[in-house]
Amino acid sequence: MKLKKWLALGLTAVAVVTLAACGQSKTSSEKVSKDNWEKYTETKEVTIGFDNTFVPMGYEDKSGNNVGFDIDLANAVFAEYGIKVKWQSINWDMKETELNNGTIDLIWNGYSMTDERVKKVSFTNPYMVNKQVLVTKKSSNISSVAGMKDKKLGAQAGSSGYDTFTSNPKILKDIVADGDATQYETFSQALIDLDADRIDGLLIDRVYANYYLKQENKLSDYNIIDAGYESESFSVGARKADKTLVKKINEGFKKLYKEGKFQEISNKWFGEDVATSDVKS
Repeated sequence: MKLKKWLALGLTAVAVVTLAACGQSKTSSEKVSKDNWEKYTETKEVTIGFDNTFVPMGYEDKSGNNVGFDIDLANAVFAEYGIKVKWQSINWDMKETELNNGTIDLIWNGYSMTDERVKKVSFTNPYMVNKQVLVTKKSSNISSVAGMKDKKLGAQAGSSGYDTFTSNPKILKDIVADGDATQYETFSQALIDLDADRIDGLLIDRVYANYYLKQENKLSDYNIIDAGYESESFSVGARKADKTLVKKINEGFKKLYKEGKFQEISNKWFGEDVATSDVKS
């Protein structure tokens, strides 16, 4: 009798878990397959995924606060609609998966628009231009891309820099050691290894390199070399179904620029106006 009782309880538990899972799956499926603007305005909340080490775009400071250009810009855009941003730290290598699973609603953190990413997500208009640079220690005597022949290169996993590196092999991939780059979860980890001579060069976003090395008072110790790749456009990534959300962000950019708020945020972090023509028009 006891065996039958336990079997019955077990089957009931399995059924409950299964139903719960089905319910969650259905909810998640509905969320990612529909335009959710009405929901965002009702709940007055939107969840943005970001790499909390990507200075100066979006990162966690020493006090545990989320700060950065993208943090200020996103908060300002959604304040226009009475919506609060919930910032969710994510593994950058999993960003599109997190977005399309419904864990986050946007990817907003120095997110470059690429042909490959356009297949997976919907992008807003570009709001800033960026370039990939090669950073080396001056003591290494590597002052050009050609100097990386047979040398160890580092890059962030899942970054546009690494994607560009693999899709344009003639620039760096064909000459560096092992024909590949050591991949890091964060640029911070990569810079530590570069400083310790565990790698010889790092492929990194120009905005990150300039800001980080300046803050660490190490700008004079490193070379920042144009890697030779085309410029990139920073944009915001949304699910394909969230068409209204993309439209509202684009409108928010223009409104903030017209009012001077965009320039104020830009000058705070970069000392100049970094807005693209899409934002200014």
